[in-house]
Amino acid sequence: MSQPIDSASLVDLVARLVETARRAGADAADAVAVRSRSTGVSVRLGKVENTSAAESDDIALRVFTGRRVASVSANALSDIDALAERAVAMAKASPEDPYQRLADPALLAREPADLDLFDATEISPERLREDALTMEAAALAVPGVTNSAGAGASAGMGGLVLATSDGFVGQYIATRFSRSASALAGAGTAMERDHDFSSRLHFSELDPVDGIGRKAGERAVRRLNPRKAKTGPVTVVFDPRVARGIAGHLAGAINGASVARKTSFLRDYMGRQVASAGITVTDEPLKVRGQSSRPFDGEGVAGERLVMIEDGVLAHWFLSTSVAGELGLRTNGRGVRAASSVVPSSTNLAIEPGTRSPRDMIGALKSGFYVTEVFGQGVDMVTGDYSRGASGFWIENGELAYPVSEVTIAGNLKDMFMAMAPADDLDRNFGTATPTLLIEGMTLAGE
Repeated sequence: MSQPIDSASLVDLVARLVETARRAGADAADAVAVRSRSTGVSVRLGKVENTSAAESDDIALRVFTGRRVASVSANALSDIDALAERAVAMAKASPEDPYQRLADPALLAREPADLDLFDATEISPERLREDALTMEAAALAVPGVTNSAGAGASAGMGGLVLATSDGFVGQYIATRFSRSASALAGAGTAMERDHDFSSRLHFSELDPVDGIGRKAGERAVRRLNPRKAKTGPVTVVFDPRVARGIAGHLAGAINGASVARKTSFLRDYMGRQVASAGITVTDEPLKVRGQSSRPFDGEGVAGERLVMIEDGVLAHWFLSTSVAGELGLRTNGRGVRAASSVVPSSTNLAIEPGTRSPRDMIGALKSGFYVTEVFGQGVDMVTGDYSRGASGFWIENGELAYPVSEVTIAGNLKDMFMAMAPADDLDRNFGTATPTLLIEGMTLAGE
């Protein structure tokens, strides 16, 4: 993909924003500009349903006056003088916040690493259309598939430039290519749906189009004629697609902002056992070609690989400068821009793999529930209570015996983490990556 980002103009824009804010009365300031471009094509039943092309330019300015702070967002065509004056006026009228400040200059990424996030491959709308149609055709060719829920392909890129009044200027650009297909099997009220997808920073690393379509169709067919399972205690094995959601709940629970707000069920667990022995969770912002990699965070801080949980023991929170100050700590470079503010977040998060294969893990169970999909919003991050609708396959004598749907699985995330065992099938090609996860002692509500 050709690089349509005029870096010089964006650098000039954010530098002028910071300078103008200082002239307007700010003691300190930082500004970020984000430019993005994307193209996508979606098809259904051999016809193009939608072709989209989008471009955007957004800027955000954050100003500090004493212990007061304010942030404003706008597009790149806004009046810079008016924007800076408005931000400073807002800051002067805001209540004091002793934790808001620019990042420590000693922590800034003065020489940002090259993480190979950009792929110059140019993908035409015609190629996106061809890929989408090929995926759909492969799904429809699977015996038992009766309809298509569509297929799509897209290509996009985004660039970010950050400048601070401490003299930091940094920039990076990343591409993203994606493919997806969704298929239907059966008919009427017995119809089942499933999907497959692939998303990568480099086009050549995408999964093949025919394989994506075929997997979508095969998954849909496997779900036909589901049964309910009986209510009771159950060992649950989470497919990696679903296990990534469990990892996301864990990341939310160890987010410093949630800890500071006292909205995390793990807020008092630093240095304590929060997961079963053998569970290690890493976060790596500088991973080459990582889905969530970045050479610096939303404040210009150079992050580093962290072992967030080691052998089940909690070692770090995700921290930005302000949240770290509130907790009496130092930022670890996990600040991200959220609109015009900065909040902590994970980067390339991974629950590290265990030593057993998923086949061996399932094979050791006399009975259990292999979950391939969850739905509903039944997760309370204050208490850790977990209750989700689920579907998947019943495990009988070490085999996937038959599909299951219309059941609910429940537990408490504290207990679930302590009973969690990872398989060895970790795929790191996701911003949040997990292997298959086995969790004993959950409750299933069915018949």
